[in-house]
Amino acid sequence: MFGLGTGELLIIFFIILLLFGGKKLPELARSLGSAVREFNKSSREESAEKAYEGSDEDKEREAILEAAKAMGIKTEGKSLKEIAEEIAKVAEKKVQTT
Repeated sequence: MFGLGTGELLIIFFIILLLFGGKKLPELARSLGSAVREFNKSSREESAEKAYEGSDEDKEREAILEAAKAMGIKTEGKSLKEIAEEIAKVAEKKVQTT
């Protein structure tokens, strides 16, 4: 752990004990633990938000593919951008004919 041996850790612990006292040490450990817990909680929430954002992209992709299928557009070998452009062209033609 950080290249510290048992002796160094004991000296650091002793210095902390002298600085804060025996009664403040448990309180200090609790506050440190709650800070670590809060950090981990916010990290998990951020990861969950990123996963949710990814699912929106999947929904958008599926919607584009379904629209193309409904309009009779072949999607094999085409990028989503190309498919979306074709959907726009077909929709524009349908609007002009009506």
